Amino acid sequence: MKFYNQKDGFLGYDAASKVKNKVVIIPFGLEKTVSYGSGTKNAPKEIIKASHQVELFDEELEKEPYKTIGIKTLKPFKIKKNLKSALEQLSKINENIISKNLLPVVLGGEHSLTSASIRPLVKRYKELYILHFDAHADLRSSYNGEKNSHATAIRRCLDFNNVKIISFGIRNLSKSEMDFYLKNRKKIKIFWAKDKSKWKLSDIQKIFRNKNVYITFDVDCFDSSLMPATGTPEPGGLFWSDVIPIIKKICSISNIVGLDLNELAPIKGLNSCNFLTAKLTYKIISYIFEFSPKYLNR
Repeated sequence: MKFYNQKDGFLGYDAASKVKNKVVIIPFGLEKTVSYGSGTKNAPKEIIKASHQVELFDEELEKEPYKTIGIKTLKPFKIKKNLKSALEQLSKINENIISKNLLPVVLGGEHSLTSASIRPLVKRYKELYILHFDAHADLRSSYNGEKNSHATAIRRCLDFNNVKIISFGIRNLSKSEMDFYLKNRKKIKIFWAKDKSKWKLSDIQKIFRNKNVYITFDVDCFDSSLMPATGTPEPGGLFWSDVIPIIKKICSISNIVGLDLNELAPIKGLNSCNFLTAKLTYKIISYIFEFSPKYLNR
């Protein structure tokens, strides 16, 4: 694996920093099955570019988290043309990273990458909980004849018997997806966007305490007024203040083993969406290493 120097990688911080690296950023601009808006192939480079404008000091944590974390960024590489081969490619990359006891952070790319990203993790852990932020349930069996579509991302994760899904922000799904959800309530829990005023951190805490958790964040989880730069924007979504307390709480009570951020489709001249995704990435990484029991003493 070839890496950017720190000045060119995620956050673009001082290359003279000697801290031991604990995180690997994987730019994986997969764009094979998009069905409405396009552009996910450009997302990783735009997120990294925007990250150079993110303030490294966190006013909430009152520190510069990167100084004790260390973040390496893979140089862009050619993604396999065939979708199945591309997914296998990502699985191998993550397997390599995880074998070195590093945290993989995938910058997508379309959402179909998630099942590939977790593949080495489901082998490692007896049970894996997926913290899923999204406007869509992504529970279709197939979409437009493709089993590994962005619209089937979460269904493919459930092909692994030891995976459970906890979704936040869902507000768009088909009848077949609802039927599947109702038949599989033991493996899927949905916190509907329409009910966000009723969500309780105490209920969320009961679900995630002491669990191994992978985070997948589809940016269309955010309301379309905040995040128009995505292939399938949806009104009625979440805002920064809705998602941050949830992520912070779960990082403090569970073992976060990896994450991906996906479905950003950059719009030329609209840098706020790229910046939002970059800042969210840094915030999640910071919470993991500030609060997650696994990382406190590393």
